[in-house]
Amino acid sequence: MEKVTMDTLINYAKRYGFVYQGSEIYGGLANTWDYGPLGSELKKNIKDLFWKRFVQESPYNVGLDSSILLNPKAWQASGHIDSFNDPLIDCKACNSRHRADHLIEAHDDQVLADAMDKAEMETYIEQNNVKCPSCGAQKFTAIRQFNLMFKTSQGVVDDKSQDIYLRPETAQGIFLNFKNIERTARLKLPFGIAQIGKSFRNEITPGNFIFRTREFEQMELEFFCKPGTEMEWFDYWKKESKQFLLDLNLADENLKLADHDESQLSHYSNATTDIEYRYPWGFDELWGIASRTDYDLGRHQEVSEESLEYHDQETNERYLPYVVEPSLGVERLFLSILHEGYTEETLENGETRVNMKFHPALAPYKVAVLPLIKKRHREGTLELYKRLAKHFSVVYDEAGKIGKRYRRQDAIGTPYAVTMDDQTLEDGTYTLREKDSMEQVRLTEAELIATITKNITF
Repeated sequence: MEKVTMDTLINYAKRYGFVYQGSEIYGGLANTWDYGPLGSELKKNIKDLFWKRFVQESPYNVGLDSSILLNPKAWQASGHIDSFNDPLIDCKACNSRHRADHLIEAHDDQVLADAMDKAEMETYIEQNNVKCPSCGAQKFTAIRQFNLMFKTSQGVVDDKSQDIYLRPETAQGIFLNFKNIERTARLKLPFGIAQIGKSFRNEITPGNFIFRTREFEQMELEFFCKPGTEMEWFDYWKKESKQFLLDLNLADENLKLADHDESQLSHYSNATTDIEYRYPWGFDELWGIASRTDYDLGRHQEVSEESLEYHDQETNERYLPYVVEPSLGVERLFLSILHEGYTEETLENGETRVNMKFHPALAPYKVAVLPLIKKRHREGTLELYKRLAKHFSVVYDEAGKIGKRYRRQDAIGTPYAVTMDDQTLEDGTYTLREKDSMEQVRLTEAELIATITKNITF
C-alpha cells in the first residue's frame, strides 16, 4: 500500500463523519474542528481506554476533573504569565506571521532553534537568508514574545483585576489539588493523579489538520514520588506509555523515542523523552514524558504560602515530591490512529475496498445489524438491534445491497456485522461477518454476544 497522504485522511474524515471544519456554514473558523458521529465515538473510546489503563487498572493512580478556570495566581506561580511565550516574527513583504524557531528549523532541520535566545534567532535568520514560506521574501520584523494563553474576564466589571485565563494545560489543576487528593484518598507515595480535559493555547502557527490546534484535549498523569527515585519512575512510565500505543495497534516501526539533550530541557525538567509517531509529514511528537522535579509544587507552595510537603509517616521525613508527567494529546492520538488504520485493499474480484483497521476496542461501532431483505427482515432486525445495543455500540443499516452495506462498515472500521435472513426465522441463528477476514459463521444470539465481547476487549 502507498503512503497515506494528509489530504486522503482529511477527505476521509469528513466523508464518513469523523471530523468537520468548525463553523463551516459561515465559511469556517481557522483551525477549529468539530467531531461528528464517528469522530465523537472514537474520541470517547480513546479517552476511555486511557482511563482504563492508567487509572482503573493501575495500582498507583486516581483521577481528577479540575476546573478550566484557575485563580490567576496559579499561572503566575507556574511561570505561564511571564514565560509561556513563542517567538513571533512577521514578514515585511506579505505581513504573514510565523514562529521564528519554526522558520529556522524549516530552513535547516539540524539546527536546534529551541536552544537559541531571541538575539541568536534574529542573527541566524539574517545571516542564513531564511525565507518567508508564504511569499519567499527575506525581510522580517524583530522577534517579539507572544503569550500563548487566552485571556478573558470574570464577573460583570471589565477591570484588569478580573483578568483570568483559559488553562493552557491540565497539569496545574492537579498540582493545586495534590494535598486534597493525598488526604481524601488516603494515599502514600508513590502515587499518580490522572486527568482528561480541554486546554487552550493561542498558537501562532497551528496546522496539519488536527495535529496542532488552539483548543485541544489532554490526557495527563502527574506521578508523585520520593526525590531520588524519579528516574526509575521516568523509565517505568516511558515503557508503559509506549506499550499502551502498541496495544492500540500502532506499529512499532512508526514509533520513535526521542530523548531531549540538556540544551532542549525545560528549566523545570531533569529528563524528557518524546514518543514520536510517523505522520504523513514525518516523525513528530505524540506523547511527552517529563521528569518535572519539584518545580511545580515548590512554586505553588511559595506563592500560596501553603505547605505542600509530603509527610512520610514511616520515616517522619517531610519533603516536596518529585513528579514524572506523561502527557498525551487526544487529537494527536486520534490522527495517529486514523493514519495507522487507513488501508485500501484490492479484492480477488478486482474491487478496491477501504478497510479501516482500528483495534476493535477503538471502533466507533462494534457491530452493524443488517436485514438481508428490508421488507421481510426489518422488524426482527430492529428488535435484535435494541437487544445488542444494551451490550455494544451498534449501528443499523438497511440502505442498498448487502455487499455495499458491508463495504460501508469496512470503511468506518466496524469489526462485525450481523445479518438476519430467512434461516434466522427457522432456527434463530444469524450470520456473523468479521471485517478483516470477511469470514462468516452462523451463531445464536447468545453466541453472537459472547464472540463479539471476547474479541473487542482491550
